[in-house]
Amino acid sequence: MFEGFEQLQIATTGDTTINVVKGGSGPPLLLLHGYPQTHTMWHKVAPRLAADFTVVAADLRGYGDSGKPFGDPEHLAYSKRTMAQDMVDVMAHLGFDTFYLGSHDRGARVAHRLTKDHPQRVLKLATLDIVPTRHMFSIVNQAMATNTYHWFFLIQPYDFPEQVIGADADYFIRSRFMRVANAETVFPPEAVEEYVRCFNDPAAIHGACEDYRAGASIDLVHDEADFASKVDCPHLALWSDTGYVGRTQDVLQVWRDYSNKVEGQSLPCGHYIAEELPDECYRLLHEFFSR
Repeated sequence: MFEGFEQLQIATTGDTTINVVKGGSGPPLLLLHGYPQTHTMWHKVAPRLAADFTVVAADLRGYGDSGKPFGDPEHLAYSKRTMAQDMVDVMAHLGFDTFYLGSHDRGARVAHRLTKDHPQRVLKLATLDIVPTRHMFSIVNQAMATNTYHWFFLIQPYDFPEQVIGADADYFIRSRFMRVANAETVFPPEAVEEYVRCFNDPAAIHGACEDYRAGASIDLVHDEADFASKVDCPHLALWSDTGYVGRTQDVLQVWRDYSNKVEGQSLPCGHYIAEELPDECYRLLHEFFSR
């Protein structure tokens, strides 16, 4: 799925290793995936972007073939600050002090934090189908809890969600994709099998839970502490017009409280934009990063 890309394992200052695939030539572009996926989610878009950019698609810590440290009581090992530092280290190792940053879902939360903590590194930011974590927890109601139930399931104390998911991890991961419209086309078998292979690792299940536990704890502390400091680089926000965020939030207006130069639009698809509408996703990302 990433023909011509090089696979690398890169050690970080956070005492883990990050798995990446790297290909193409031109300005560096880092791509970050969401839950419960891996860098594979970019397989329909990354090879096309590699015609004009040096594309680095990474697995977040706890996901894919990256390292999976065991969590700590304060969930610092999976704070978005720690996960963002991983990616700064990766890009520095590859020789890139500055780069473009494209991101989806949990990866977009890492990207948001990375852009705030390291504003000198990120030339442009693209986020797919999120609004900031701080805002999400401020709008919790019955509808939000129903539509995004996993936010509240995965944050339960260790090791309840780990045991429940681990009892049938294969079904749990496949069920995330089976309910997507036209799932057989959106998610080719080789992509699904890659997601299943990675998620069936108990350490990956734990890593994902810790990612969400951090999101409901230490990440909110960090977000509140520097709320007044907005993202200041050009920012493209894309979102699903059928997903919970797109149906219930004025996405651009929400982002304007967090980002000074945000633009964007909704797209006629579900949550998995890069796989459901790869042509449009590629076009919009390419146009934005090429300006």
